[in-house]
Amino acid sequence: QVQLVESGGGLVQPGGSLTLSCAASRNIFQRNSMSWFRQASGKQRELVATITSGGRTDYADSVKGRFTISRDNAKNMVYLQMSSLKPEDTAVYYCNTYTSAYRTGWGQGTQVTVSS
Repeated sequence: QVQLVESGGGLVQPGGSLTLSCAASRNIFQRNSMSWFRQASGKQRELVATITSGGRTDYADSVKGRFTISRDNAKNMVYLQMSSLKPEDTAVYYCNTYTSAYRTGWGQGTQVTVSS
């Protein structure tokens, strides 16, 4: 049973901002590094950002300086603040554990469309 729920996507103009949220079940969230991934139409899913249980972060070069990942350990929530959005950021965004061996499935994702 997948226990990941992403939300916060939408249509935004280039240069705009959005904040995505991910609610994870306790067994998925605790002690695990969590990541945001995205999959554009016709492309493979790619890693966007990662945050460890201790709060260390890492980003794909394509989003570095524009996206910020954070987590609330008390609420089992992961967030992705996105700014200076570009059309190439258009994709379905998913959250999940960074380590593939800990994954039990994927949520439905949330669509982000950057267009004027």
